[in-house]
Amino acid sequence: MSGIPPQVAGILRPLLPDLAAETIRAIGAEVPAYSRPLEGRLGETLRYGTERALRRFVDSLEHPEGVSERDRRIYIELGRGEMRQGRTLQALLAAYRVGAQVAWRRFVQAGERAQLQPATLYRLGEAIFAYIDEISGESIEGYAAEQSAAAGERERRRMRLVALLAADPPPAPEVLRQAAAHAAWTQPAQIAALLVDGADPDPLASRLGPGAVAAALDAEGSGGDGGGRLAAARRVLAFIPDPGAPGRRAQLERAVGARPAALGPTVPIGASALSAQRARRALELRAGGALSGDGLLVADEHATELLLHADQRLAAEFAAARLAPLDALRPAVRARLTSTLSAWLDRQGRIDETARALAVHPQTVRYRLGQLREVLGGALDDGDARFDLALALRVARPLEEL
Repeated sequence: MSGIPPQVAGILRPLLPDLAAETIRAIGAEVPAYSRPLEGRLGETLRYGTERALRRFVDSLEHPEGVSERDRRIYIELGRGEMRQGRTLQALLAAYRVGAQVAWRRFVQAGERAQLQPATLYRLGEAIFAYIDEISGESIEGYAAEQSAAAGERERRRMRLVALLAADPPPAPEVLRQAAAHAAWTQPAQIAALLVDGADPDPLASRLGPGAVAAALDAEGSGGDGGGRLAAARRVLAFIPDPGAPGRRAQLERAVGARPAALGPTVPIGASALSAQRARRALELRAGGALSGDGLLVADEHATELLLHADQRLAAEFAAARLAPLDALRPAVRARLTSTLSAWLDRQGRIDETARALAVHPQTVRYRLGQLREVLGGALDDGDARFDLALALRVARPLEEL
């Protein structure tokens, strides 16, 4: 407003009632989105906003510091309204530009009648378009705030849905149905849980394909026992519909890449927490060394390990008891005999295959088996004892780094 005499406000103010109506007509004629009759709250707000914008501009010629927070809120709310109506901001910003052009023409005509200096009219034109930039910025602020609020609400609904699917005991079917409806998610008949470390839920869900729903878990949350608190974090729990569909396995592997991830078993939707528990346990076993490999673990392909480690304390006690006779040996001897025993049991007692697996001579295998018989007694010749030894070695193998 610098360089514009305050008395210019008195010249322009009588124009405002007719100017507001003319501006609304021009917007309807030149901006297609507003070509229909403006009805409802948005129409009222736009008409009031137009009138208030003109008054605010003219008033600021006399009182440049007089803009109130209420004035700002009008244009912030117009931006919010555009977002809620599902439109972009282009129409509203175009309406502002049309309004500026109409106002500039009428203000110039009034200024010429009042014999204002050309320099004053030039400054008035600059002020009008700077003012339009200002209220455009306020509407952009409102649009962005509404976008953020909508995204936050979608995230909260998705997080609640994922939390309910992971809850044990499961929620009532009606509670789950309502949460799914609020999240715009169609419940599948069959589902599988997917846990991924180091992922972002939104991009991951889009890569997992239609119907996938994902949310981040906190560092402590398991998501499989109802204790996992949902928050922004690096571990993501997703639920995948129809996980056995053709090509789904390859799609999941592409989606997780090299990130640590585990896919639980396919279950009815009422048992979704069980799938999440199995996926979580598979990741824990890999972290502890009981399972190896990068990328996607499929829990159903590691059922033996999951079974053996279901009760870790019992499994450790079982392995320690069955392998206790080897404890008296020197560490190097114990390592050689244990690796030989494991390879021999895995190959059902075939000497030549065991030797090739260990890269030793078959006679070396026979010699070591003789040592094992001395230590273990008749266990190598008893079917039940051999089964127990094989289980014990599977439990102990990660600890021994065989």
